[in-house]
Amino acid sequence: METTLRGVGVSHGVAIGEVRHMGTAVLEPPAKQIPAEEAEREQQRARQAVEAVAADLTARGNLAGGEAQAVLEAQALMAQDPELMADVDRRIAVGSSAERAVYDAFAAYRELLANAGEYLAGRVADLDDVRNRIVARLLGVPMPGVPDSDEPYVLVARDLAPADTALLDPTLVLGFVTEEGGPTSHSAILARALGVPAVVALPGAGEIAEGTLIAVDGSSGEIFVNPTEERRTALEAAAAERKAALAAATGPGATADGHKVPLLANIGGPADVAAAVEAGAEGVGLFRTEFLFLDDSKAAPSEEKQVEAYRQVLEAFPEGRVVVRVLDSGADKPLDFLTPADEPNPALGVRGLRTLLDHPDVLRTQLTALAKAADGLPVHLEVMAPMVADRADAKAFADACREAGLRAKYGAMVEIPSAALRARSVLREVEFLSLGTNDLAQYTFAADRQVGAVSRLQDPWQPALLDLVALSAEAARAEGKSCGVCGEAASDPLLACVLTGLGVTSLSMGAASIPYVRASLAKFTLAQCERAAAAARAADSADEARNAAQAVLSGE
Repeated sequence: METTLRGVGVSHGVAIGEVRHMGTAVLEPPAKQIPAEEAEREQQRARQAVEAVAADLTARGNLAGGEAQAVLEAQALMAQDPELMADVDRRIAVGSSAERAVYDAFAAYRELLANAGEYLAGRVADLDDVRNRIVARLLGVPMPGVPDSDEPYVLVARDLAPADTALLDPTLVLGFVTEEGGPTSHSAILARALGVPAVVALPGAGEIAEGTLIAVDGSSGEIFVNPTEERRTALEAAAAERKAALAAATGPGATADGHKVPLLANIGGPADVAAAVEAGAEGVGLFRTEFLFLDDSKAAPSEEKQVEAYRQVLEAFPEGRVVVRVLDSGADKPLDFLTPADEPNPALGVRGLRTLLDHPDVLRTQLTALAKAADGLPVHLEVMAPMVADRADAKAFADACREAGLRAKYGAMVEIPSAALRARSVLREVEFLSLGTNDLAQYTFAADRQVGAVSRLQDPWQPALLDLVALSAEAARAEGKSCGVCGEAASDPLLACVLTGLGVTSLSMGAASIPYVRASLAKFTLAQCERAAAAARAADSADEARNAAQAVLSGE
């Protein structure tokens, strides 16, 4: 009998296949005392296992490239954390085995993270994955991870660590379903980059029996267990229709009546450029430069290294638009040389622009590197600051850009509700706004973007979030300036139409989503998008907003 489950769809497409479950987590090692004379040998075993896991994570990152590489390199640094290793050594010195010492040291650090505010608690899943890999190596058992299979399947897991998601083989893994996670979690972002249909935050997903046939709709978030023949036929027909629409839609982004909506790509570095160009991106709407800084958490990259990386991206879009976000560190992206270690709630503390203003030399070096990278190129460079709260923040950033001799447009990200509420004031200092809907939702609803339990509040269809988008867009229009969206909200084809109707002037997303959004916009006029936006804002919940917009655009 067919049954229907609903999670959060985070990556477009339909997958139909048999369930395969992620390998189980490593069992807790036994607590046994070792003789004192074995302590040095156990400490050496622990260090070797840690280095091997760090090397494996780095190698996986090199294979994956792009955003995945940065995430995995951050995990490798986590494995080698000197304080963690010092704790492991101390535990071995008083009689613990290497595997038990690693398990207990990570458990203590896990508790610290879990209690350090929800934003930082989102890194617990990554920490658990590192621990499991080290303990598995010490115990001599298979690493937890993606199952071996010669036949294509749908992967089901409690959660997917970045190391697993980054190297999924799309020819074997038709799609995946997780119990945890949210629409802006690492796994969701990487799934969209891979173009693999995915549904997250599905309670009870782990109870679906191995080998069960399921159908995954990554757009609606629906899971059909034991789908009927009619259901499978309907889903396959919808997928074929969608594929045909994607092939038919080409060229710059625009509505059916010719209203231009530039479609840009979110990238993490030069490795993401090829996919963006292939998808027909009209430029870059978000260049996340923090990934350059993750190679060494103890020091900023040199000006020369930055110039090289920036120029590779700028050269890929001659006469196109490239929007660079300066370093966004803090909270879930800590850097030893910048991030305070004793903040009770890092997400609400010194992060983003606040960090850079406390370290003006780091900001100056980055802005100087951007100026040198763009020198002599016809590219339209725009530079924006993360976590701008008010006009004073915007002015401080614009002043820093001018002092560095940067010939570019200066902008501000709208991720804090105060910036949306006072957008006209912010725009007196900068030339454009870019809405980071992931963080804007997080701060609007006090809902950590990494926690599946609050995923309904991370839904970009929430009417309150749409209100903040509309306020920002209206302010930009009144000031004669632009207002784009670079958060994951832009990757939803239906929501892209609503955002256009709200007055957003450009949309930036993962490269894999660009064809879907282009095809969706091409089906509707600007007036239809505006009516859909009004209907969505009049709703009282995310589901009601989505359904109201759909009804308007389908002519119901």
